[in-house]
Amino acid sequence: MITLKNQPLQSRHNRPIVLDLFFKQTNKQKPLVIFAHGYKGYKDWGAFGKMQKYFVNEGFVLLKFNFSHNGGTLNQPIDFPDLDAFGKNNYTIELDDLQTVIDWISKNNDYKNEIDYNNITLIGHSRGGAIATLKTAEEKKISKLVTWAAVCDLNRSFFEDGLELEQWKKEGVFYVLNGRTKQKMPHYIQFYENYIENKERLTIEKATKKITIPHLIIHGDGDTSVPVQHGKNLHQWNPSSRLIIIPKANHVFGAKQPWLEDQFPNDFELVLKETINFIKS
Repeated sequence: MITLKNQPLQSRHNRPIVLDLFFKQTNKQKPLVIFAHGYKGYKDWGAFGKMQKYFVNEGFVLLKFNFSHNGGTLNQPIDFPDLDAFGKNNYTIELDDLQTVIDWISKNNDYKNEIDYNNITLIGHSRGGAIATLKTAEEKKISKLVTWAAVCDLNRSFFEDGLELEQWKKEGVFYVLNGRTKQKMPHYIQFYENYIENKERLTIEKATKKITIPHLIIHGDGDTSVPVQHGKNLHQWNPSSRLIIIPKANHVFGAKQPWLEDQFPNDFELVLKETINFIKS
């Protein structure tokens, strides 16, 4: 397996996108899969960090990346050593980052004998699923879309009018506790302002209704972070999509960080199998 690990790619926002590329060198063009992580996530989180062997063995090229402002760095791409960058992240930065990744791999002649640039699938988990959905509606290079436990509405509860929003505006920042790392993770007020300024572009319902390529939605009905209704809404907005609901599966399909076992969780294994079958169909 050919591995390009922790490759820096300059973003439009003065921080590197850190990416991995995996494939078997066969001198034959293979479908490309691009994976986008979610909120408080990164390319090496849990079982996501080991899934490359699955895609490569099934005859795909897999590209995983960290959004430029996810809180990781080039030297430490796992977890969140740069909380200031995390606080400066927003949805349009992530859309720009994903476009930068798509453009970079699409124009890279180093891999022209290994990648079929007419067969590109986007996979996104959680908020990454929302970003992948929005980008699919904008970018004609995408052939298929797969979302895992995706968010269907970026207007989350902290955007609602009320005391918390007013306090956020007044103080300029609010913090979310990361239960695993125990870090207080900042969200600067620019995050809210960016959403309001770009609300029409960031409306997932509108984007989903525009999608005409094959679209797979996978969600667990035991998901307490992003309830299964989000997946049902996405399917309702694009009735030609395929919806798979996994009974009792949680938001990360049984995975955790770190994932030290050789075998994947049963639910995550099912997600991978359904995804591979969909892309190949």
